[in-house]
Amino acid sequence: MQTLTINIQNESLTKKVLWLLEHLKQDGLEITSKENIEDLKLLKSTRKEETVSFENYLKNEN
Repeated sequence: MQTLTINIQNESLTKKVLWLLEHLKQDGLEITSKENIEDLKLLKSTRKEETVSFENYLKNEN
């Protein structure tokens, strides 16, 4: 797996980039905000699993 960080300061451009990335999800792209990365790492270590998709993480939140 490869992780990329994209910093965008223009809200209009952010919406365009997210629109494009959403269309790549069917090909296996996973979109995760930087704010949630630490939570995902903690969840992964406590569950002793190789990976936990962000969608599954949200389903089990609270």
